[in-house]
Amino acid sequence: MSHTPPQTLESEEAPPASATTAQTSDSHAATLLHLSFNQDSGCFAAATDRGFRIYNCDPFREIFRRDFGPGGGVGLVHMLFRCNILAFVGGGVDPRYPPNKVMIWDDHQSRCIGELSFRSEVKGVRLRRDRIVVVLAHKIFVYNFSDLKVLHQIETFANPKGLCDLSHVSATMVLVCPGLQKGQVRVEHYASKRTKFIMAHDSRIACFALTHDGRLLATASSKGTLIRLFNTLDGSLLQEVRRGADRAEIYSLAFSPTAQWLAVSSDKGTVHVFNLKVDSGLMGHDRSHGTSEANPANPTAVSSLSFIKGVLPKYFSSEWSVAQFRLQEGLQYIVAFGHQKNTIVILGMDGSFYRCQFDSASGGEMTQIEYYNFLKAEETF
Repeated sequence: MSHTPPQTLESEEAPPASATTAQTSDSHAATLLHLSFNQDSGCFAAATDRGFRIYNCDPFREIFRRDFGPGGGVGLVHMLFRCNILAFVGGGVDPRYPPNKVMIWDDHQSRCIGELSFRSEVKGVRLRRDRIVVVLAHKIFVYNFSDLKVLHQIETFANPKGLCDLSHVSATMVLVCPGLQKGQVRVEHYASKRTKFIMAHDSRIACFALTHDGRLLATASSKGTLIRLFNTLDGSLLQEVRRGADRAEIYSLAFSPTAQWLAVSSDKGTVHVFNLKVDSGLMGHDRSHGTSEANPANPTAVSSLSFIKGVLPKYFSSEWSVAQFRLQEGLQYIVAFGHQKNTIVILGMDGSFYRCQFDSASGGEMTQIEYYNFLKAEETF
């Protein structure tokens, strides 16, 4: 492992270093390899077979790009809020760097200021102001950002997707990753030095997400029909919501900033928004009180058949989504909540950017507010 010390990070309010220098590339149409939102979902990063690009979500515009040309493939890219530091991993047919290295890029200097090398391919990277987390197929490494020293190593169940999430509140750090057996999630509370294992599902974990403070965890399994909400401190199940009846691959889960809503995207081509009721305590037989069809102000769509759920299958008493938005089936999309009230930002691996709004009272189909294809130069701002 070699490195030079990272530069001082800017505050998250600071504009990115190269905000005015969007670079134009040649006629080659870039192939998208990876998408990721930054920690507050105000920006997103796109990794391509020629480099990477950074976009602002609201208003939508390209902030800057680094086009490395042929042989410049980037397979993963992650931002650190809105500062000049990014982390990326080579990828694609012709990678710029080996896929077993994490490169720390300083856009003030337009160069890499550090690197982390591993014996196997890097599957995921996550950043906090004070930590870098690198995910391999069976192991996770936690580094101190200031000197790139290893602080923690975690063994995991097979993790080909590089699943891992971090809390972003500066005072406390919570990390969630796959446990050591199928369907298990491991939660590390670094402030209290406690580890919590949660048996979240019977089948393997497909996706999860933490709230910014790390207190709530949403999980989905490879079946993709149910999403479960847990308290990370004691591991208790707080709520269970149903995406659908058919098996689906869940691509992303996202909490709203207040944890009132949860957004879910899957290969079925529909983004769902669920109403969360985590303040009402543990899930129990009394959960349907005040949330029936007689109370449209709280449209969690608890089935009206729940009064005989001792007889009917659990399917009928599940909580269904409040709002939906339909997209192309089979394409991979990731979701986040927008900074405007009741808005969702959806990014597609075809270069699509959608901003949608949902009605928190009546629910139903979301309204599309904006659409761009960010891979097309004429639609770049």
